[in-house]
Amino acid sequence: MSELPDPRFMLNRITASEWVINDLRYSPNDPRHVVACVYELAETEVEVTWLRDLPLATRYGTAFEVLEDVERMRGSSRATRPITIPHRPPLMAT
Repeated sequence: MSELPDPRFMLNRITASEWVINDLRYSPNDPRHVVACVYELAETEVEVTWLRDLPLATRYGTAFEVLEDVERMRGSSRATRPITIPHRPPLMAT
């Protein structure tokens, strides 16, 4: 029987309308532990303040969508192997 790996990112509710996304790879006293702060603007929209340089949106439908996007980005960064560039000898000068 295979076990699921521990999640790396976790969504924690701070107040009724605020969440943080934590990176469990770092200890709670490490500044890199908090990835983003998520604030509810309306019942159908949240705004994200990224505390890391991530090329992701700043508005989402729910806080869970933000967490999914962070996890998806982490997974896609290692989805494929690097593309090899064929090596050819230098051209002869004529």
